[in-house]
Amino acid sequence: MLKNINPLLTGDLLGILADMGHGDEIVVVDANFPAAALAGRLVRLPSATAPEALGAILELMPIDDFIDPPTAAMQAPQARPAMYETFGDQLRQAEGREVAIDMIERFAFYERTRQAYAVVATSERRLYGNILLTKGVVRG
Repeated sequence: MLKNINPLLTGDLLGILADMGHGDEIVVVDANFPAAALAGRLVRLPSATAPEALGAILELMPIDDFIDPPTAAMQAPQARPAMYETFGDQLRQAEGREVAIDMIERFAFYERTRQAYAVVATSERRLYGNILLTKGVVRG
């Protein structure tokens, strides 16, 4: 265990977050997502929900402020899932600003996931618990 590091951030995930550069993307996905089939680098957090994993990542990783929007979620066929409001609140709190979430069609989201630096698979059982984040920069 490390002091002041969220215990959800495993050694593998910490390494990935540290190795990612500005503009690289990481995707947090739910239990129904085909993560193993799409991920180049896969980290499993089997005891975490999507908001828990997102919160842990946002404790360390800045979100890009050079592009708009720097995040994306899978477009649901009906209404916007309530979890997306939770994601928005988490992003706002972590970044101290509004962070737009682009809604992407399911297969386009899969393709973006294929191109992402890494995928974090959670045990989230609510549908559409998926969010893609673009890494920003740490200013001195």
